[in-house]
Amino acid sequence: MFDDYPDILTVDEACEILRIGYNAIYANLNSGKLRAYRNGRVWRIPKQSVINFVTENTSI
Repeated sequence: MFDDYPDILTVDEACEILRIGYNAIYANLNSGKLRAYRNGRVWRIPKQSVINFVTENTSI
């Protein structure tokens, strides 16, 4: 599922993977629910953080 994406994602790529909008991505980044780092003004999101976010927020 995530094999087609690089190890470090942009906000656009994370939106595409998670199928959510920019407001939702930035809300999760700013709250710390989706772990990432900033390089200047640009967010960089490790692919593993997206995988962890999906598994932690999935209800069984």
